[in-house]
Amino acid sequence: DRERETDRQTEGETGLFGGHVSQPQPPQLQQQQRNLSLHEYMSIGLLKEAGISVPEGMVASSSEEAYAVAKQIGSKDLVVKAQVLAGGRGKGTFEGGLKGGVRIVYSPEEARDISSQMIGRKLYTKQTGEAGRICNQVFICERRYPRREYYFAITMERSYQGPVLIGSSQGGVNIEDVAAENPDAIVKEPIDIAEGIKMEQAVKVAKEMGFPSALVNEAAENMVKLYNLFIKYDASMLEINPMVEDSSGVVMCMDAKINFDSNAEYRQKKVFEMQDWTQEDPRDRQAAKADLNYIGLDGTIGCLVNGAGLAMATMDIIKLHGGTPANFLDVGGGATAHQVTEAFKLITSDRKVQAILVNIFGGIMRCDVIAQGIIMAVRDLDLKIPIVVRLQGTRVDDAKALIAASPLKILACDDLDEAAKMVVKLSEIVSLAKEAQVDITFQLPI
Repeated sequence: DRERETDRQTEGETGLFGGHVSQPQPPQLQQQQRNLSLHEYMSIGLLKEAGISVPEGMVASSSEEAYAVAKQIGSKDLVVKAQVLAGGRGKGTFEGGLKGGVRIVYSPEEARDISSQMIGRKLYTKQTGEAGRICNQVFICERRYPRREYYFAITMERSYQGPVLIGSSQGGVNIEDVAAENPDAIVKEPIDIAEGIKMEQAVKVAKEMGFPSALVNEAAENMVKLYNLFIKYDASMLEINPMVEDSSGVVMCMDAKINFDSNAEYRQKKVFEMQDWTQEDPRDRQAAKADLNYIGLDGTIGCLVNGAGLAMATMDIIKLHGGTPANFLDVGGGATAHQVTEAFKLITSDRKVQAILVNIFGGIMRCDVIAQGIIMAVRDLDLKIPIVVRLQGTRVDDAKALIAASPLKILACDDLDEAAKMVVKLSEIVSLAKEAQVDITFQLPI
């Protein structure tokens, strides 16, 4: 039907390498993606700057602005696209009942009406689940009529030790399904990252994707420009679904999804300043401000650890003893007392947390600095839940003395296995007390 066809043409629902994924994802898996993702209109803007053919479009933050933008574009065939960082927009539902985050309209007045039902409301899709994502802007663009649709992407691939071009003659649909049902329909062309892309490689991919011979060179030129953009901005994935031959015989990128490597933030300031924090978990922003590596999970035991490897091992040992970690939190090798306080704020902002395990191995980091941070955080935040602290390494005796001298109920434990068992048991006690609606007070032995 026409609505489904429109959704395919205008949205580019899914990606083989982390693009618009239409299948539901558990919240913790979504949060583990540490790459910056930009709104579609921003990605389209980067393509336009690079001289790549895209539909004409403008962003609007209010229904009146949408009306003005639609008039300015001047076409009677327009598409209004909700700017929400989630896949499956076309099949989503808004607060208020509007169906579909990608809608065809035929006048500026209709653009205003549809926009008023999108802006300021949450969109619920298969990917967002019950939480939904707020829509603060809409992208209004001219509607183009594709004659043929293709899939094109560039990503980093470990097995090729560098970037790879990916193409398919079957665009505008779930590329995962294509890959599963007909792997031969997917074209892959590795690029030597030192030498860069060669025109003959792009031409080869365009031919294998099935572009008509008259358009092969134009498609290849767009691919070269897309590759140069991918490298210039330190992208980890760039996806065009669909890349089309439109009714006027022009090769055009109808949709763009780009992820950027978060490790490149220091040299990609322009791109990272575009990040829309309204689309992220508030805790992720808090963690970024405090320079902490944090990922929220679904468990009841908060973890504060230094070093990613030790953090993962700590989560594993909690699971081994029957508990469930509430987060991954790596404070890094040079954390300050202030960062430790911020880490505790992050952990305790999750109401599911029933106990906290601090596991610090002081190499570069001094245990006494961490101990000061723990004491400060427990006092300032007036924490009532039990905290088990396992410290080893530099200045560990000073740290233990600080904890012992404080009037706070912090349980020290030298052995990690014992610390994990202890925090799991304490978490169960707190959980049972909450279920029974009774208060409990923890008292340290004399």
